Order: sequence, then C-alpha cells, then structure tokens
Amino acid sequence: MERYNKITNKNPREIVLLKGKPCAWGKCRFCDYIDDNSRDIDTINDLNYEILSRVTGELGVLEVINSGSCFELPKETLKMIKDIIIEKQIHRLFFEAHWMYRKHLQKMREYMGIPITFKIGVETFDRSFREDYLNKHANFDSPEEVRRYFDSPCLMVGIKGQTKEMIDYDIQMLKMHFELGTVNVFTNNSTDVKRDPELVDWFMNKYAYLLEDPSVEVLYEKTDFGVGD
Repeated sequence: MERYNKITNKNPREIVLLKGKPCAWGKCRFCDYIDDNSRDIDTINDLNYEILSRVTGELGVLEVINSGSCFELPKETLKMIKDIIIEKQIHRLFFEAHWMYRKHLQKMREYMGIPITFKIGVETFDRSFREDYLNKHANFDSPEEVRRYFDSPCLMVGIKGQTKEMIDYDIQMLKMHFELGTVNVFTNNSTDVKRDPELVDWFMNKYAYLLEDPSVEVLYEKTDFGVGD
C-alpha cells in the first residue's frame, strides 16, 4: 500500500496515509476502508513515523488521512505531525474528521498551531439517503450547518439508488457554501453498496468541467490521490 505522495495539479500538497485506531463509528454501509487500523499503538506509531519521515515540506502544505478521523490517531502520532510542521515549516494542514467530532475541531487547530482545512465525509446532503441507506451517522439538516464547522465536504456519486437530482443538488450546495470540496466516484468494494455505471457516465459527462475547477477535486478511482490500494 502506498502511503506517501505529492499532489501537484490542484491545491499542491504532500499527502500521507497514516494508520490509526479503529474508526469510532465504523458502521457506514459503503465503507471497507476502515479495515486499515490497529489497536497496537506501538505498531501504529512505528509505521506512522516511517511514513512521516518522507515529508519534505517543499510545498508548505500537508494532508494527513487515516482510516477514520484524525482524532483516532494516537497522541504520539499527533505529536510527530506537530513536530514536522515546525521542522519542515508547514503552513497549512488538511485533516478529515467525522461529524461526531465537530465540537473538537478548534482544540485540534490550537494544538497544531497552524491553519487546518477540515474535510468531512458528507457523501450527500440528502439526509434520507445519507442516514437511512448509507448509515453515515451524520444527522445534520443542511449544508449551512456543516459549513459552521467544516471547510471542505467530500461527496460520493454513482451509487445505485442515488438519483441525478440528488447529485445536482449536492454539487450546487458544494459550490454555493464551500470554497473547497472533493467528489468521489464510487468504486465497488466488499460491501453490498454497488456502483451505478449509467449514473457515473452521466455525472462524468455533465460535470466534466469540474475536472478543471481548481476548487473541486474529482476522484474517479479511490487511489487518485496516489495513496491507498
């Protein structure tokens, strides 16, 4: 599994895929990504030290992802990240967190000491599909509510049961309320959630312009950031 890469086309940054403790929610219907975790803190920290040692700071921006939220990284790993920020003169950090951690984001910003762009896996702003089918456990009612806490939503498109109208609304809300966002085209995995090829083709045709939009990153494959497997 690749765990380090440099992103140079949009929002240039280094990105690392670290290992964390088990996802605190861990019940999203579509997700098998959470299998990349451990309860052995020493093993986690040893691996994360090795990955973080590759960070050069040349782009001044670092994104840290793991199989859950940044709050599930061990405190020793968080200290490593903080030390690298200082040593490599990083001036912006990208983290991701679940909705359940929304009241803790400011504490993390204060701890790291630099601006943090917090991503959140929204998947869709359609509450019924998000909660009743995807089981996201993120019970917000509106994009405005998300924006009060988070900077950059991650949407998911191309799922059987999703509609064109849902996707249109999601993209509209992303562009209206947020300066940055990510759109993940769903890829079949070990779960029972399935990709809708016709919906994917429609999305890639209608929203092809997003590929040139500097504020939106479209991930056609889950490894398009150059990390994972």
